[in-house]
Amino acid sequence: MTMVLMLAWTTSSPAAPAPDANALIASLGRPAPARTSFAEARFSSVLDKPLVSSGELAWLGQDQLERRVDTPHKETAAIAGDKVTQTREGKSPRSFSLSRAPQLKVLLDSFVALLGGDASRLGEAFTVQLDRHGEHWSLALTPTDAKVAKQISRIVVDGQGTEPRCMRMEEGDGDTAIDLLGPLAAKMPSEPTREVLVALCTGAAP
Repeated sequence: MTMVLMLAWTTSSPAAPAPDANALIASLGRPAPARTSFAEARFSSVLDKPLVSSGELAWLGQDQLERRVDTPHKETAAIAGDKVTQTREGKSPRSFSLSRAPQLKVLLDSFVALLGGDASRLGEAFTVQLDRHGEHWSLALTPTDAKVAKQISRIVVDGQGTEPRCMRMEEGDGDTAIDLLGPLAAKMPSEPTREVLVALCTGAAP
């Protein structure tokens, strides 16, 4: 994920998620450590085709998150508190403050709050909107901090029952990263498009 310099994360006057959203978020809670495979397609105006990667996301408890990429190269980003350590095959590890990486901060807050079933934490960092369509549900998370929202405009988490299927991160410049989670990660097309992936996420495609 692109690292963008920014001011440290702040929140003010957080709005709690609606009761229905609270119940759903609570049902998503998992004991740590919680691990899930992912396949990500990143769509950018500067790329001729999406950049596809795959690996594993792991919540290790509290504010500890690990994002391990296995393909197309091996790389690990480990978050512990306010520190990020990146390790890439063939290179020396490097560490930096989480305040320098808004995408990773947003990923941490959303992923930890969801896997922890913590609606209060999610409500501190995001405005939460829940939509349901049959068995499918969608949580739209809009950052409450205006400066952060210029970088990450919205995250959409799609799922069924108590299982998240996808996470879409929409950036302020129009770039989008779509992560297929768990068993759905194996269905990442060789040449993905936004439309096909959204159909997979929402259950509109088999």
